[in-house]
Amino acid sequence: MTSSHTLEANQLSLGYGDRLVVDNLSLEIPPGKITAIVGANACGKSTLLRSMTRLLSPRSGHVLLDGKSVHRMPAKELAREMGLLPQSPIAPEGITVADLVGRGRHPHQRVMSRWTRQDDEAVAAALEATETLELAERAVDELSGGQRQRAWIAMALAQETDVLLLDEPTTFLDVAHQVEVLDLLTDLNRERGTTIVMVLHDLNLAARYADHLVAMVDGGVHAVGTPGAVFTVDMVRAVFGLESAVIEDPTSGTPLMLPRGRYHAERWLQG
Repeated sequence: MTSSHTLEANQLSLGYGDRLVVDNLSLEIPPGKITAIVGANACGKSTLLRSMTRLLSPRSGHVLLDGKSVHRMPAKELAREMGLLPQSPIAPEGITVADLVGRGRHPHQRVMSRWTRQDDEAVAAALEATETLELAERAVDELSGGQRQRAWIAMALAQETDVLLLDEPTTFLDVAHQVEVLDLLTDLNRERGTTIVMVLHDLNLAARYADHLVAMVDGGVHAVGTPGAVFTVDMVRAVFGLESAVIEDPTSGTPLMLPRGRYHAERWLQG
């Protein structure tokens, strides 16, 4: 079942102190799809994601979920519809994987309510989906990077939201664990229809896994659309200031960017 929730930014301006980071940005997130946001460091990617989950209030404009401002929605109501995996989350010392994942059920709890069978089933399903069931009784701070990230994703899954936002979910992971995490998120999207929005640094992984690509530069949207439409030599040059070649990935058929550094420029010109 595909999520029908609509998520959009409308003339959004964001900043910290005197510094304006995002300026008059408008963006629609397609429901039931995987959207990847890419761009150079400090272009506003994470700032935009923080505002979408109301961790950062806008200077002007709105973030709308189903036409309602997320900054005016009750916290628990929003948390039942939208989940967030922030960049480098920190778990309480000594907490087990099972307890961490159980915290994902908090938005569904009411004052003085008891833990229910539905809560048990949601946690068990999240552990199974992320292959962390055998880690349930282990402390989160004892896990490897890939295991820890799967535990955090399991917590987000237990929250049972139709929209999930992730800020650089593959940061600090080796390539095998990066692919593992992105495969898991793709499973979630394909099997549950969850709308996924994630900030990624790796352009080629973004092109491989995303249905919808948003390229940002200097606090605004430079290009938006399918990876095939957005991922071009001109985009890489404009967004990252990098000369490159873009070819078809022989594994996935998606665009594949090959950077051209100074040491390869002579061969490039000769070719």
